[in-house]
Amino acid sequence: MEAAGISASVALEHHDDHDHHGPPPANRSSRVDSELLGMLLFIISEIMVFGAFFTAYFFIRFVAVGHQWFPFDRYELPVAIAGVNTAILLSSSLTLHWAQLSVKNGNRFGLKAGMLLTSLLGLTFLCIQINEYVHIGFAPQENAQATIFYGLTGLHGAHVFIGLTLLVMVTVRAFRGHFSAEHHHGVEVPGIYWHFVDVMWIVVYTTIYIL
Repeated sequence: MEAAGISASVALEHHDDHDHHGPPPANRSSRVDSELLGMLLFIISEIMVFGAFFTAYFFIRFVAVGHQWFPFDRYELPVAIAGVNTAILLSSSLTLHWAQLSVKNGNRFGLKAGMLLTSLLGLTFLCIQINEYVHIGFAPQENAQATIFYGLTGLHGAHVFIGLTLLVMVTVRAFRGHFSAEHHHGVEVPGIYWHFVDVMWIVVYTTIYIL
């Protein structure tokens, strides 16, 4: 009996050592999801890219001697049309927010309708911007002002295209029955990118068209 008790004690100690070997498991609730972290890091890198273009803009606008902003050399920027386009893009953020709230509440109609409207609004924004390029009357290589204008608005347009591609993919998945109140990361993460695109356009519109 005594030998059996000693053996049981040794086995228990061995089991405890095995359970406590190495560092304790990470507290998952205190860590950022890898998808969200990756999107945030990507957005930070994109802010740096926009920062480089804005640096060139402010140099041309306020530092370079003899340079003027629009209206310049008989050309003017379509402020009113760009304002309408801004309203369209901001509206897409509202419809996307509706879709995000809907999926969290299990409202599949709101998810599908919100994503479809957001995609259509994003596409409308791109079409208006392309039409603006066609009729604006000057090319990127004509002067420094034109280069900066096309550079900043074109860079943002490229981001809108990327975001729109993500939104279309989410919309297709939503109509196929994907996502639920418990699993909606596929809506949240692209949504963060789209909201970033909207906020960045406010900065671009304010500096390029208004100031």
